[in-house]
Amino acid sequence: MDLQQVGRFVIIIGVSVVILGVVLIVLGSSGFFTNLFSAGTIRIEGSNITCLIPIVASILLSIILTVILNIVIRFLNK
Repeated sequence: MDLQQVGRFVIIIGVSVVILGVVLIVLGSSGFFTNLFSAGTIRIEGSNITCLIPIVASILLSIILTVILNIVIRFLNK
């Protein structure tokens, strides 16, 4: 892998991060994720303690990380 390929890869990653950031800002201001995560969260409240178990958030994070890692591994194996 020469420096031109590394440079292109870094530019692609940078642009992808910027696009992802803009998407997250827009979705965060719309309240989409807040409603989605709060709907799939188990909340157990006691007299002095509150326990939150984010089921939907955990599943979504797992799927997203699996896809990202598979793309990175396939890119590195070429």
